[in-house]
Amino acid sequence: MAEYQLTLPKMGESVAEATIIKWVKQPGDTIKMDETVLEIATDKVDSEVPSPVAGKLIKQLFVENDIAQVGQVIAIIDTDMNASVETTVSEPVQVNVPATEETPKAAEIPGIEQLSTPEQVVAPKADFSASERFYSPLVKSIAAEEAISLSELDSINGSGADGRVTKQDILDYLASRTGSAAPQPQKTETQKTEAPKAAPAPAPTVSVSGGDEIIEMDRMRKLIADHMVMSKHTSPHVTSFVEADVTNIVQWRERIKKGFEKRENEKITFTPIFIEAVSKAIKDFPMINVSVNGNQIIKKKDINIGMATALPSGNLIVPVIKNADQLNLVGITKSVNDLANRARQNKLQPDEVQNGTFTLTNVGSFGNVMGTPIINQPQVAILAVGAIKKKPAVIETEHGDVIAIRHMMFLSLSYDHRVVDGALGGSFVRKVADYLEGWDTNREA
Repeated sequence: MAEYQLTLPKMGESVAEATIIKWVKQPGDTIKMDETVLEIATDKVDSEVPSPVAGKLIKQLFVENDIAQVGQVIAIIDTDMNASVETTVSEPVQVNVPATEETPKAAEIPGIEQLSTPEQVVAPKADFSASERFYSPLVKSIAAEEAISLSELDSINGSGADGRVTKQDILDYLASRTGSAAPQPQKTETQKTEAPKAAPAPAPTVSVSGGDEIIEMDRMRKLIADHMVMSKHTSPHVTSFVEADVTNIVQWRERIKKGFEKRENEKITFTPIFIEAVSKAIKDFPMINVSVNGNQIIKKKDINIGMATALPSGNLIVPVIKNADQLNLVGITKSVNDLANRARQNKLQPDEVQNGTFTLTNVGSFGNVMGTPIINQPQVAILAVGAIKKKPAVIETEHGDVIAIRHMMFLSLSYDHRVVDGALGGSFVRKVADYLEGWDTNREA
């Protein structure tokens, strides 16, 4: 019998492990080459693991909700289709194959020794799987080492993608928890007494009648919900609006789209054009391309544009076009189409949904003329583009003002008022509109 060892593939520079979500194939099932065997989840994205060989699955080495390291063997496939195969499901066996990337232990994290007390009390391990939130194996291991309860872990605000708790979040929490036990210096008469913080408002009571349907949120919807609530709690949101005349763009695209598709084998939508305009405006106003870390403003060198993409499930994911300012329109178009297609097929890699510095969302695709989007933390701004509508508009000409039918569109910029004031936010969205309105109709695609 010829056996093939299916390993957990490398999924990005920063990803060392993944959680087994679902086995698509069971022992005894026939597998075609490139057919999905199982589904996995990382801190950033859910994805599928295909088989590089054809054969029959004879053993699963992990069960659902287990953690596997990159490079570990997760299944055994018999590639000899003519041989008889024992299909009895056995107990999962852990195969110790050296991982290509080692997961840092809590004891190896710089500075972690400062968070430990001289006498450690061994506490029973919390069952983190009972939580409605998703935690990475590294976060779980640190929580277990530091005897953090499930309720404590659930109370930590996450700064990662979809509001997930990162390693730095839990280390910061441990530092604040340890520091709070230290004796506080007595206040002098000149020091002001801080007002006690208001307790969070309790969740409203929801009444359910006999005819109502109760739908449990799936894992991605829970993560989106947590991320949206965290963003509103973190940033004071302000939204500025601008109406842009995009007639030149509409006419230009209509003229070149058939030739573009024939030459590049790609359809050109309005999204790449919007991304190009946003990238140019960020270069003009680089302080919109920042993040906040406490009292520090982190000015980003790269311009990485996230594009909100609706999934068939109704959920939302934000793949990122890295270094969008360095791509021409053809390059942006190919990146947009590729990321959008693979997002809908659940085939994105974890690195493709992280490190965004600015987000674009197209509410016009749903027929909406404008929206007030929520900032995708830890970014400080997000732009919504509305539906393009024909409207009568006043045009200034050398012979006087005239009224004409034009293609008009609203742009809505939500921004973090901690670091982006109205002048910067308003000037930025106006600059994006200027680039769109000044589109060269003679430009080559």
